[in-house]
Amino acid sequence: MPMPETMALPFFMTPAAGDWIVLAQQFERVRACTQKLAAPLSAEDACVQSMPDASPAKWHLAHTSWFFETFVLAVHQPGHQAFDGSFRMLFNSYYQQVGERHPRAQRGLLTRPALAQVMAYRAVVDEQMLALMAAMKEKSPTTQQAVAQLVALGLQHEQQHQELMLTDIKHLLSCHPLWPAYASDGVAEENCVQAYADLTWLPFEAGIYSMGHGGGSFAFDNEMPRHSVYVQAAQIASRPVNNGEFLRFVLDGGYSQPQWWLAEGWDWCQAQQLSHPWYWRQAEDAAGDAGWQEFSLYGVTALHALRPACHISYFEADAYARWAGARLPTEMEWEVAMGRPAWPASRFGEPGSLHPEVAGTRAGAAIGQVWEWSQSSYAAYPGFRVAEGAVGEYNGKFMVNQYVLRGGSCLTPAGHARLTYRNFFPATARWQMTGLRLARDA
Repeated sequence: MPMPETMALPFFMTPAAGDWIVLAQQFERVRACTQKLAAPLSAEDACVQSMPDASPAKWHLAHTSWFFETFVLAVHQPGHQAFDGSFRMLFNSYYQQVGERHPRAQRGLLTRPALAQVMAYRAVVDEQMLALMAAMKEKSPTTQQAVAQLVALGLQHEQQHQELMLTDIKHLLSCHPLWPAYASDGVAEENCVQAYADLTWLPFEAGIYSMGHGGGSFAFDNEMPRHSVYVQAAQIASRPVNNGEFLRFVLDGGYSQPQWWLAEGWDWCQAQQLSHPWYWRQAEDAAGDAGWQEFSLYGVTALHALRPACHISYFEADAYARWAGARLPTEMEWEVAMGRPAWPASRFGEPGSLHPEVAGTRAGAAIGQVWEWSQSSYAAYPGFRVAEGAVGEYNGKFMVNQYVLRGGSCLTPAGHARLTYRNFFPATARWQMTGLRLARDA
């Protein structure tokens, strides 16, 4: 399913008149992409919540509009009238300073408003946002800067929800006994390997390196400021771990051997009775390495040995790395090592792009297929400052009990991922498009 093209969004200072035209065009593209992602869903699909961590597609559609109404229109549109006063509470995610919130685990109970009303809400917000941006050239430089930064943040926020919507839809469809497909444009397995890259080790020297975003383009606050770090000499794998490699860990009894696991991870693994990655299954009459299948947004297919392993939790990734005689990289090591190749062009929206592709010889193909776990806890950089107001709740308050992931995935919208991007999830998270890349000491 082709998607509207998106590009990296500039972090505006004082926008010129032409900047507002560009930003309005970006706004229309990103908003259209969200609706295109929702198009294959029925109203029933869009309302269901499959687990507390996931959200219904209808909620994503409403919340991304709520963001623009709450932080832009309600503040900067003269005489703004709320589309529906109850939406301020219903579609507030975690912004305590905005006010009351509906419980996350109960979003699937929101049968009202109907999907049609949510789509009407989106249309009204779109119309008002475009009108506001068209009138911005008459506003003061201070107002223009404030609005431009909020719009840019809102678009990046919506792109995050585009990926979340896809992973939430995937989990929802996996709960159906027939494992139905979301899309039908997957690439045939016999055509998916153009050239396969063997795993090699990429060395880097010990030294003082700069990491973090240096400004000049959009970045989230958790990517800044740019600062110096000392990194020991090490080696990092040239590509992520693939299904065939992870299957050997499964067949070797990796899920039943506590010596590979962190203590908390082992307790979790046993409590959940895990024996293989999420979305894997083996045919009832098969044994060993035969008959393994994988569920994707294209439905059930044979497990492809060369595709990157995905939907791997931090605990599973760490256990595999220990079993393989390696470890996970720190986020500092990852940024130093991955800063050398050119950042890959995204295939988001192309046929077959909703599942990781084989890491081949295509430039950059080994990056951006799965979010890659690092062994680094999610914490503030030296000099980090929380933004004033409710938008300051966006990242900083989650800097506890989470691990950093790097690189982006096949479900990350084009123009959204970058070298300094810091994604983060708890160690048990499996429903995101997460995998691992190995590292080892020099």
